[in-house]
Amino acid sequence: MEMTDAGRPLTGLLTTWGTTRLLLLLFVFQVLEFPGPDVTSDVWATYRDWYEVLRGGAFPASDVTWQYPPAAALAVLSPGLLPFLDYASAFFVLAFLADLAVLMLLLHTGLRPGRSLRGAWLWTAGAALLGPTLYSRYDVMVTAVAVGALAAGVRRPAAMGALTGFAALLKAWPVLLLAGAVRRRAWGAAAVTALALSALFALAVPGAFAFLAFQRDRGAEVESVGALVFHVARRFGWPGEVSFRYGSLEFTGPYVNAVNDVALGLTALACGWLLLWRRRSAGRLRPHSLAEAAFTAVLLFTVTSRVISPQYLVWLIGLAAVCLCSRESRMTLPAALVLAAAAVTVLEFPVWFEDVVASTLFGVSLMAVRNGLLAAAALTAAVRLWRSTAPPPALAAPAGQPARTGERTVSP
Repeated sequence: MEMTDAGRPLTGLLTTWGTTRLLLLLFVFQVLEFPGPDVTSDVWATYRDWYEVLRGGAFPASDVTWQYPPAAALAVLSPGLLPFLDYASAFFVLAFLADLAVLMLLLHTGLRPGRSLRGAWLWTAGAALLGPTLYSRYDVMVTAVAVGALAAGVRRPAAMGALTGFAALLKAWPVLLLAGAVRRRAWGAAAVTALALSALFALAVPGAFAFLAFQRDRGAEVESVGALVFHVARRFGWPGEVSFRYGSLEFTGPYVNAVNDVALGLTALACGWLLLWRRRSAGRLRPHSLAEAAFTAVLLFTVTSRVISPQYLVWLIGLAAVCLCSRESRMTLPAALVLAAAAVTVLEFPVWFEDVVASTLFGVSLMAVRNGLLAAAALTAAVRLWRSTAPPPALAAPAGQPARTGERTVSP
């Protein structure tokens, strides 16, 4: 039977996804060797150690590398669902299934009338560009829940809110999915879910919120935007150094605290801008504004953060993919910039991470390009989000009559 023209793009998409994911599985199972240090060590060493502690009925509260909200314990414990596999193998399989879930959600959204498969293609290509990191961190699981929340969107605000509240307790950042939510049911469901789960963890398991103190003490991680200051300064004699602290490599030395304060200030400005945008755009949000606002918010908070780990790109690619499922989305350019940043990210980690840590000219150049692309994506997304919900221009009125504005878009 001859395949229809409509079926060819979908077949090509599924073939590409299957091929790239087979390669990723071969890398994480070490059938093939990926350049650079072994990125799977966090799974078979760190996650495995946490698994033993959590299985004993407590959080690893004395381990400063535990930087996550309490529901992260569910992701770390999840390999126990596959007792016939060793811990690392089970984790990789579950990460693969989470990746597949994201694809299915994007296909379900993109194949609806008036929608596009661009989002599914972006996820297929962009997530694969990150290499074995995609399956070596639990961020792909969080992203699957976040994409599910945005897929529920304005049609099912209670489901969207409940999934957002759960995702925020997995890894904090999904709370930003509410940046463009206008239904009270979404906010209410998110609050109820988060509070109920928080109370349950706090009462049932000791040390559920010990991570808050550890997050407060984080320094300037070597891959963050602020760290570029020290990468460059180091080449001109700055006396600081790179130390392994709180589970990552961070700069320590003179002026680090000052740069961190600037980063926190920029994060506060980003928060203020989002609040101003919400106030200004009231009554003009459209259904696709929900995903666009979430994507923009996470971009802004990522580039102003003291830490930008490679797995953060998993979040951004997932949110950008949801945006591109809408033919009306204005986030095509920011999404393309994030895609380019993913391609550079795999080069700086793990391929040439030693150059980054040593602040060689090549390593600094990689970080400048990657972070420059993310900064450009954040600024572009913010401008486009602002303009997409701007008040309509005043319509010309006959002489003697007041000008009137164009029609307002009804909020979804």
